[in-house]
Amino acid sequence: MSHDQVRVTRALLSVSDKDGLVAFATALDRLGIELVSTGGTHKALRAAGLPVTEVAELTGFPEMMDGRVKTLHPGVHGGLLAVRDNPEHQAALAAHGIRAIDLLVVNLYPFEATVAQGADYDACVENIDIGGPAMIRAASKNHADVAVVVDVADYGDLLGELAAHCGALSARTRRRLAQKAYARTAAYDAAIANWLGSQIETETTPVFRAFGGTLAQSLRYGENPHQSAAFYRMPGPARPGVATARQLQGKELSYNNLNDTDAAYECVAEFEPARSAAVAIIKHANPCGVAEGASLLEAYERALACDPTSAFGGIVALNRTLDADAARRIVEIFTEVIIAPDATEEAVAIVAAKKNLRLLLADGLPDPRGGGETVKTVSGGLLVQARDSAVVDDMPLQVVTKRAPTDREYADLRFAYRVAKHVKSNAIVYVRDGATVGIGAGQMSRVDSSRIAAWKAAEGASRIGAAESLAKGSVVASDAFFPFADGLIAAAEAGATAIIQPGGSMRDADVIKAADEAGLAMVFTGHRHFRH
Repeated sequence: MSHDQVRVTRALLSVSDKDGLVAFATALDRLGIELVSTGGTHKALRAAGLPVTEVAELTGFPEMMDGRVKTLHPGVHGGLLAVRDNPEHQAALAAHGIRAIDLLVVNLYPFEATVAQGADYDACVENIDIGGPAMIRAASKNHADVAVVVDVADYGDLLGELAAHCGALSARTRRRLAQKAYARTAAYDAAIANWLGSQIETETTPVFRAFGGTLAQSLRYGENPHQSAAFYRMPGPARPGVATARQLQGKELSYNNLNDTDAAYECVAEFEPARSAAVAIIKHANPCGVAEGASLLEAYERALACDPTSAFGGIVALNRTLDADAARRIVEIFTEVIIAPDATEEAVAIVAAKKNLRLLLADGLPDPRGGGETVKTVSGGLLVQARDSAVVDDMPLQVVTKRAPTDREYADLRFAYRVAKHVKSNAIVYVRDGATVGIGAGQMSRVDSSRIAAWKAAEGASRIGAAESLAKGSVVASDAFFPFADGLIAAAEAGATAIIQPGGSMRDADVIKAADEAGLAMVFTGHRHFRH
């Protein structure tokens, strides 16, 4: 046996998730490892006919207070924390009749699952594990002598190593398991802290902040091939989208696929499926076409018409169940991902013909008014903010020009502002009759975004042989105020008739005057939608 290996002679098992427990414990028993366990775990092992000692025999105390107190005792923690080659530690064990524990197997009370199920406050609190994390941290600290397992998925590899090395585990394995154990308790505590914070209305900027997640997928690389990456799911109530979606087919999703698909689905969710079908086509996290229609097919055709060149290799998000007509049309051009709440069997079969095309079904749409937070890393820290849950339908629109918008213009203005919320700043969006006809995104100058969007609309007209730019008779949305009148003038020159913007510029009066001189209707929302 190598000097870095530790033979396992005694194991303590205390698990909430009993999946694979009996088979795992049976294998430990066959390797000659003594079993100790608690509560329900003890009952399960006893029922399976395995020789197992109850923790109460180690502590001299029965489980009490509805199981809240059972392992918080020197008889347990002394066995986990004693350093094997420390004479004082060994003398303490002998003096108090404590035996060493070489392997700890614990998975925690299902707090995250309880919260996700929408349980009440008391039920969530009762599912906060105390003894489990204490034992895990003790065993992890003493990983030079003790192995700790917190994940059912590790049972097989652990048994394989024990069988191959005469019941011993290597230092490398113990260290790896300790790291995973600390990460598990960190994520667990983060879930508890964030949930408690959500129950305190005034606790918007707590002094200490933690985030944790569970690995959903290891990715081949990040934004670029030289960057490593992975996708983690956060605990708590699931927001429908990439974290909940079932991938029915296609290649493995990449970092960029996941990022773009999330952007696409959040965008299309702004359009209520009960009102109309809607499709958003996304490229590099920016919409290149969004439209409503009487059917998904019509909505897709109208969204595609905005910028079919950029749509090549894009992400298509739908707000209704994908049907055969829409599926048949979408697969005609190269598309990376389709995401929808659901899909018909016929649509699934049509998409299946494109083996590399990913089809994701999210079982619902995210609520654009829903709460939650977004997190962004900066050097040495995190930027945390509330999700942008402002929805234009809830905003009182203030008419600031001599002319008020017509009913048709109002409908398109609201549509345009929904899309502008999901376009990278500076954002300018031209819309006509419930479809984008030109989008300018991510420019350092707002007037440049206006010009790009107008150019896109003119290019669209040229593509279909129209005599006038598609921006003629359109409306325009700006995600933030116009600092100067030049961006508005560019929109007017392109043929727009109405504008929606937050307002709030020092030069609002100049911008309003320019709108009046151009005969435009303009409304202020009072809400900015920066998206950096």
